[in-house]
Amino acid sequence: MKILCVGYRTWALSIYSNLKKKFPDYKIKILKKNLSYKSIKKFNPQLILFYGWSWMIDEKIFRNYTSLMLHPSDLPKFRGGSPIQNQIINGVKKSAVTIFKINNILDGGPIYKKKKLMLTGGINKIFSRIEKIGTNLTIDIIKGKYRIYNQNLKNSLIYIRRSPKDSEITLNEIKNRTSQYLLDKIQMLEDPYPNAYIKTKDNKKLLIKIAKIAKLVDN
Repeated sequence: MKILCVGYRTWALSIYSNLKKKFPDYKIKILKKNLSYKSIKKFNPQLILFYGWSWMIDEKIFRNYTSLMLHPSDLPKFRGGSPIQNQIINGVKKSAVTIFKINNILDGGPIYKKKKLMLTGGINKIFSRIEKIGTNLTIDIIKGKYRIYNQNLKNSLIYIRRSPKDSEITLNEIKNRTSQYLLDKIQMLEDPYPNAYIKTKDNKKLLIKIAKIAKLVDN
């Protein structure tokens, strides 16, 4: 079996490496960039995985090759960009890793497999969970252990990708949000994402990479 693995994010590449170890007799090719229909046609895979891929995909690809994508949300909830951050900032703790077939509807294709995902702790802990869950789900799919069903998109919302300016912790948030909200925001924006920051008087950004909650002690 030939499998083309497309992606560049660390957790996605780790999943692909795990698949190579699990299926040593398969031809598994990892492609981080320079995706083209011509190169795909030359390799002629039975399956294409787009995990951790952030760009539009040529319609010719998913119409001619079974193409799956991993989305770290309980689809059809939180379709669109920055799904981890958009869930955490909206107070979601219990989510899912969803693997679905790509079509011309944004994150709206038929679902192959899904499993629960906790969005607690730092971003690297979440990535580690996604890697483990994504690996197991993909192994099941390759082995034929899946059930395809369509998404109900009637009331689903599409979220836009967050920009670096959304990483600012504002004075209004400090005054009106809880310590847990601010901690979640800082942790969801750990490297490799644009870190949380506060603006200073001298027009600089003070980056906040690590934080923890502590009780106030009266003097």
